[in-house]
Amino acid sequence: MSTHPSAQAGQLIDGKAIARALTEQIGHDVASFIEQGNPLPGLAVVLVGNDPASEVYVKNKAIQTHRAGMRSFMHMLPESTSQDELLDLIDQLNANPRIHGILVQLPLPQQIDPVVVTNAIAPHKDVDGLGEVNAGRLALGMEGIVPCTPLGCLMLLKSVHKDLTGKHAVVIGASNLVGKPMAQLLLRENCTVSVGHIHTQDVRSLAREGDLLVVATGKHGLVRGDWIKPGATVIDVGITRVPTDEGRTRLVGDVAFDEARHIAGHITPVPGGVGPMTIACLLHNTLQAARATQALSRAGEAS
Repeated sequence: MSTHPSAQAGQLIDGKAIARALTEQIGHDVASFIEQGNPLPGLAVVLVGNDPASEVYVKNKAIQTHRAGMRSFMHMLPESTSQDELLDLIDQLNANPRIHGILVQLPLPQQIDPVVVTNAIAPHKDVDGLGEVNAGRLALGMEGIVPCTPLGCLMLLKSVHKDLTGKHAVVIGASNLVGKPMAQLLLRENCTVSVGHIHTQDVRSLAREGDLLVVATGKHGLVRGDWIKPGATVIDVGITRVPTDEGRTRLVGDVAFDEARHIAGHITPVPGGVGPMTIACLLHNTLQAARATQALSRAGEAS
């Protein structure tokens, strides 16, 4: 197949607009949830350290939580926080009935094991969906909380394709945060799924087989235009800040956008693609967790 640029560039998938619509719907659903006599859903976000990018991201999560009509609990801890201190806080949040969702912002300082911390969060409050219980449920095709970024990617794909059945989906990147759960979600949609990673031989040829291509490697500009099957739908999860010739910085993804947009049928921009969907899906998961908690509470009262 030819990889020469087409006369018509690929259509942009507007993650901002899709996330805005989802957040508005969540706001309506939260209002209905409260009108039915349920408590205000609460989301606790924990940040350890003072990484500037994480601070901005966490504050944005708080703003969006309030806009959706939910309660936000912020916990900003110093870089020197020990693992035991963080686990004590998580125990308190697990026991707090006003909090329905708990998210610990990654990455964590070196003295803290993220796996131990993630698994300390009660599964029904694990709104990042990264604990072993929710990860296991996803792998087994059971109901559970799905990680926010892969869930957002799936929604973006389905904004282009109502039915993903039979499509060859290629995921580049095999992290626990994005790549693995993304592959599981695509399998649920009856896709044929291939996963490429750092040890994959000829990952370029693998990528070119994908009707759907999801890239989440953290290596900016890794996927070039000639890696993409003409007409494919491309979801770029990567986000890296790089210097410009003018002495400033700009955000770029894992896909060489200017090349790829002339080959792809649809493509997400960076920024404005996956990022807004991640936060919107966090709100979605928090409402889901609040609903599940109330259902469990009613079941307990009835027994």
